[in-house]
Amino acid sequence: MNTYIDIGINLTNKQFHDDIDDVVQNALDADVAQMILTGTSVKNSEASARMAREYPGVLYATAGIHPHDAKSFDAQSIAKLRDLLKQKQVVSVGECGLDFDRDFSPRNVQETCYKAQLELAIEVQKPLFLHERAAFTRFLSITKEYLPQLPKAVVHCFTGSLQEAKTYLDNGLLLGFTGAISDTRRFEHLKEVLQYVPLESMMIETDAPFMLPKNVPNSLLKKYHERRCEPAYLPYVAGTVAQFKGISLDKVAEQTTKNARAFFAI
Repeated sequence: MNTYIDIGINLTNKQFHDDIDDVVQNALDADVAQMILTGTSVKNSEASARMAREYPGVLYATAGIHPHDAKSFDAQSIAKLRDLLKQKQVVSVGECGLDFDRDFSPRNVQETCYKAQLELAIEVQKPLFLHERAAFTRFLSITKEYLPQLPKAVVHCFTGSLQEAKTYLDNGLLLGFTGAISDTRRFEHLKEVLQYVPLESMMIETDAPFMLPKNVPNSLLKKYHERRCEPAYLPYVAGTVAQFKGISLDKVAEQTTKNARAFFAI
């Protein structure tokens, strides 16, 4: 039997408020054995940690401030994240990084917030869950300053170019892939990226309720939810990886699960 780990879900999102137990059970029924809730602000990270505590050994959480929320960063933020990271179910620093696509927070504030979280990851020696959109050059330049001391790091929901993927891998970062890889109209280039990236350097995620894979059958959408992505759909992300790489689904499941267990120490 294949086992999967979803390294990024947004289970505190309001779309899940009414049926969290069902969503977790749907995932378990689909052989998604463990899921990691993404923390996007101090408040959201606290909520994610509380929720993960209710499903021991199944749900885990990250603690961090997303670049969109960098404007909420204040003098108490790092201390609060540090406290969360002492909890055993909180396994990673993030989601943190830079987003120059939407600029929901000023760029200089994003950079200050990101650097503070890089320093926190070095201090607590927990891996990093990273976000980069339309900010590759600046993101890499900041990250490289800390690389010699940094613990492991994954650039989640990777949709960048092949050259960007190569640069991240050359710098020792892992890449996380979502259902975006099955969107051959918007992200056709990701087939070439996936063919290049070694299986040992990737993990898979749904980013639920976002990034609904295009290859989820309609019957399953009707059974669960018409438009909402769920962690139960992770095998369809794995299936696209297997298809693009010309390897078995079993191999993708086995290696990405092994990667996630080692990365997050779960």
